[in-house]
Amino acid sequence: MEPGEALGVAAQIAVTLAGFAGVVVVFRRESVHEWSTIDKFRLRLLLANSILPLALCMAALLLLTIEPPLTGVWRWCSSIAFVIFLLFAITTQTGFGRLHLQQLQGAPANLIYYLFLILGWGATLLQFYNVVLLGAFWPFFTGIVLQLFAAMLQFARMILLPPE
Repeated sequence: MEPGEALGVAAQIAVTLAGFAGVVVVFRRESVHEWSTIDKFRLRLLLANSILPLALCMAALLLLTIEPPLTGVWRWCSSIAFVIFLLFAITTQTGFGRLHLQQLQGAPANLIYYLFLILGWGATLLQFYNVVLLGAFWPFFTGIVLQLFAAMLQFARMILLPPE
């Protein structure tokens, strides 16, 4: 599969997941402002994990259309992704730290959060490695796919788990 095709498919998935966030909000009985802090945090994660891959896909598609083709386009894309992932990780960890421990007593929830935290930092470091050494498409796309997996997980959790 060509990078442009893969980015197009990922962008479609990201738009769909962002739309699912709207579905989650509409079918809840209470308004978003009445949700618990943890449910609001999960909704922010769902939206961020949908919108960030979409933005990265659109930026990469834009860079792919430049004539003559840019050398090191994947280095540019990975440098953008590195900065975005770093900011996302910092804000997510800050938000997670503000949650009360009573809301975090579920061991599976903590396990999932820390698993994606480790994978996210790995994807962030992979972006840096791609900028410095590789200059390949797959490390950049790995970061996008990880974000989409996290969005799918958040969507499933918000649908399957009862509101807290």
